[in-house]
Amino acid sequence: MSIRDAYENGRFGLSFELFPPKTPESERAMWLTVAELMAFEPALITCTYGAGGSTRGTTLDVLRGVRERHEVPVASHLTCVGSSVDELRSYLHDAAAIGVTAIVALRGDPPKGETEFRQAAGGLRYAAELVTLINDEFPDFDILVAGYPETHQEAESPATDLTNLKRKCAAGGDVVVTQLFYDNADFFRFRDRCASLGITTPIVPGIMPVTNYAQIRRIASLCKATLPEAFTQAFEAAGDDEAAQFEAGVAYAARQVEELVAGGVAGMHFYVLNKSPATVRVLEHVGLRPA
Repeated sequence: MSIRDAYENGRFGLSFELFPPKTPESERAMWLTVAELMAFEPALITCTYGAGGSTRGTTLDVLRGVRERHEVPVASHLTCVGSSVDELRSYLHDAAAIGVTAIVALRGDPPKGETEFRQAAGGLRYAAELVTLINDEFPDFDILVAGYPETHQEAESPATDLTNLKRKCAAGGDVVVTQLFYDNADFFRFRDRCASLGITTPIVPGIMPVTNYAQIRRIASLCKATLPEAFTQAFEAAGDDEAAQFEAGVAYAARQVEELVAGGVAGMHFYVLNKSPATVRVLEHVGLRPA
């Protein structure tokens, strides 16, 4: 079954995103997280990829470990940052060899300390070019691409951003996974604009349940995500109480997911940050744990 099938014909596809752990302790915690999330029968587990392949080995180690422990398809993120086409091909060969079945194809953000994307020597400039490379030379991979409900921060305009997304889908993108957002109206407007442009690829909302207000303010600042008034009020009411912040975050995410499910989304992608408690609580609240 292709990854697109997981989001069509009445199916509801769940996916969870991990990142390579940096210490043995965080690795053990990640495996506990994965084991708990498997109860929700995900269609896919993904793992991020550092700029220029800085986490190349550990990304593949994580995905190999998921494959060895659980029967679930796995996807590697892959970016254009700091890599030549030959280096990208090498990584794709290595990913295929360990059983990776899908690639999340991204242009990638500038490396830490830089403000602008720079095309690597012999490399690619756009995500659509990476999608084309994968689709032409590694056709067995399913391909996921990124969508931006609030528009990519470097895009000239929302229209330009959607044109870029359509280009990625036309090049071979099978599923669109969105960047995190906290106002569902932004997602529904985005989905409607995609439909009006003729994009028929399944669009999966990306959700990050918030358990730490200071952390999400930093993340939202980096990706230019809007924090609605109802969201900020809930966390300001929680003050510095960590337990209260956790409960506020779970409650907000649960309402957000309920509304998205009612709005007919094809599935859900959770940015779990290698932790499961908040995501588990949200999924159980909305009844997405299989019987």
